[in-house]
Amino acid sequence: MPARPRRLAATLAATASIALFASACTGSPSNGANDDPNAQTTITFWHGWSAPSEVQAIDNSIKRFEKAHPGIKVKVVGDINDDKLNQALRTGGSKGPDVVSSFTTSNLGKFCSSGAFADLKPFIEKSGLDLDKIIPKTLLEYTRFEGKRCAMPLLTDAYGLYYNKDAFKAAGLDPAKPPKTYSELLAVAKKLTKTKDDGFEQLGFMPNYHGYETTSEHYLGSWGPTYFDANGKSTVGTDPAVAEMITTQKKMVDELGGYEKLERFRTSFGDEWSAKHPFHTGQVAMQMDGEWRLGMATDAKVPFEVGVAPMPVPDSQAGDYGKGFLSGTIMGIAPQSRKQNAAWELVRFMTTDTEAVVAFANDIRNVPSTFEALKSPNLKFDPRFTTFLDIARHPKSNTPAGAINGAAYLNTLQDFAFQYEKGSVSDLKAGLEQTARQIDTDITKAK
Repeated sequence: MPARPRRLAATLAATASIALFASACTGSPSNGANDDPNAQTTITFWHGWSAPSEVQAIDNSIKRFEKAHPGIKVKVVGDINDDKLNQALRTGGSKGPDVVSSFTTSNLGKFCSSGAFADLKPFIEKSGLDLDKIIPKTLLEYTRFEGKRCAMPLLTDAYGLYYNKDAFKAAGLDPAKPPKTYSELLAVAKKLTKTKDDGFEQLGFMPNYHGYETTSEHYLGSWGPTYFDANGKSTVGTDPAVAEMITTQKKMVDELGGYEKLERFRTSFGDEWSAKHPFHTGQVAMQMDGEWRLGMATDAKVPFEVGVAPMPVPDSQAGDYGKGFLSGTIMGIAPQSRKQNAAWELVRFMTTDTEAVVAFANDIRNVPSTFEALKSPNLKFDPRFTTFLDIARHPKSNTPAGAINGAAYLNTLQDFAFQYEKGSVSDLKAGLEQTARQIDTDITKAK
């Protein structure tokens, strides 16, 4: 399971750190791609995983690579967050990485436009890869920006709905029929909610944006908004999907107890990455989360049967049930590397070799990132994991659009959603229009 900084604070930190070197990164494949990948050499790979099981999964992948490429040795450096990565790419030097990875897909636009990651087009063309036939469309979208591909997808995160089947039965609900629309989600959440004094004994679903993974960005995966128009202008003030999502979320907040009461209950939750997660403890009966939660619930030995389903969709999009929010790890080449051809061999192997992708997915319990790996009979997962494979394959699953200032526009939208959720802002239309103007201003300044 990936212990990754998925929440807003981490995204803000990553965005801020990238801004420090937006104009400082230089380099291109042409000035570092003259090495012979068949010659005996050593390259350095920086990644962000830190848990022992994750580090072991990386080590296993590297062993497979070195066996297939005996001339290339890989020095692996783990627990590298975006702050460390960005500083190294800005500084350069012989001690820097050749291959880099990041969990922050929403910063891809910044990585590409600033030159933090090298342009991969020459390497892809030289290798004769037809990526449209290898990798799902959404993953291709979040690894390129304005026509420039500077990263490849290394496994996928798909978000779905976890639910406590025992709690369903106790509430007289059919555990074989999870909610498919947001109106159904609210109705089921009410039936699952048990109050206690001025709080809750069990909450059907925690809708608040401060709740684990229930961010505006993740909710919007159920709607599939445009984010920007053909001219690059923000559409959050005009796209009805955004207003509908925020209205739907606010209704859940109000009807499940209100912002203040829900926030008080939220402060009793254990850490998101521990066995004390509120879904594990039964405090919350339904939870939006990524594929990693299934393994974490198993490791926590939860005393109930866990159900997994796609996140509900808007009532108006009931026919699209099965889609969801996608993100994942991205992998690229440092522009300062003098061993870019050898570096590309590692990137290509870990992101497009079916056996390598399947083996890594099995080891780290993430969703594979290629068509062939997604249907491989060698995947060794809990049968419930199929839900996430189906979400990853769904043609209408989506991810936020890239922007030159990375995740900043998503943070601006989230900030407004926070204010609307707690009642500090009442005029949704005017607020979203102002948010769109702020997003456009920030992007103009970034350019």
